[in-house]
Amino acid sequence: MTGDFTSFEELFDVLDRAGRLTGERKSRKLVHRDGDWHRAFHCWVVVSTGEFEPGVIIQRRGRMKDTWPDRLDVSVGGHFAAGEVLADVIREMDEEIGQVAPITELRPLGTRISIGGHRDGVLDNEFQDVYLWQTTLPFDAFTPNPEEVASIELVTVRDLVSLIVGTSAQVQTRVRMPDRTGGIGTICSSDFIPSPDHYVRRAAIAIDLTSRGYPHPVI
Repeated sequence: MTGDFTSFEELFDVLDRAGRLTGERKSRKLVHRDGDWHRAFHCWVVVSTGEFEPGVIIQRRGRMKDTWPDRLDVSVGGHFAAGEVLADVIREMDEEIGQVAPITELRPLGTRISIGGHRDGVLDNEFQDVYLWQTTLPFDAFTPNPEEVASIELVTVRDLVSLIVGTSAQVQTRVRMPDRTGGIGTICSSDFIPSPDHYVRRAAIAIDLTSRGYPHPVI
C-alpha cells in the first residue's frame, strides 16, 4: 500500500535495492522515515569565466533542511519526483542556484549509492545520478534561493583537492548570499556532509581530472 497521497506532499518512486522501480509511490516524508530507496540528482558546477583558475560551486544547505542543515554540499542536489526524468529534475538547478544547465552540456559521472541517516526519524537511502557542468557563466551569474540554500561558495579546483586530500586544513572561498552580496569565507573538510564512501574526495578528483583534459572522469 502506498503512502500519503495528499496534494501538498511531493511523491517519490520507491526503488528496490538494485535501483529498479517497485511500482510504489510514497510521500517524501514517509520515504525518509522508512528508509526507502529513491532516486536523486546531483550536479557539480565548474565555472571559469572571470576567474584566475577554474572553481567549483558548493552550496551551504539551508538551516530548515530535513537532512544535513547548514552543511556544505554538492552544487545542486535534488530528488526525482514520481515519474520524472532528467529533463524534468534539472529544474532543481534554477530552484537552488538560479541557473539551469543545457541538458546537452551535462557530463555524467556515474551513479552513487548513498546509504545514510541524519537524525532520529530520517533515513535517506538514495541512488544519486551525478553530473558535471562546466560553464562559461561567471560565478556572479548564480544566485542562491533562500528557500533552498543558505549561500553558495566558490572554491578553486586546486584548493578543493588540497582540502579534501588533507594537504590543507582550510581554504578560502568566495561567498555569494541570496541578496547577491558577497565576501570571502573559509571552509574546512568537516564542513561537508560526512560520507563513508569519501564522496566529495571522489568528486574533487573527477573534477580535477576533467579540468586537466581527461575525457572519462567517474566518481
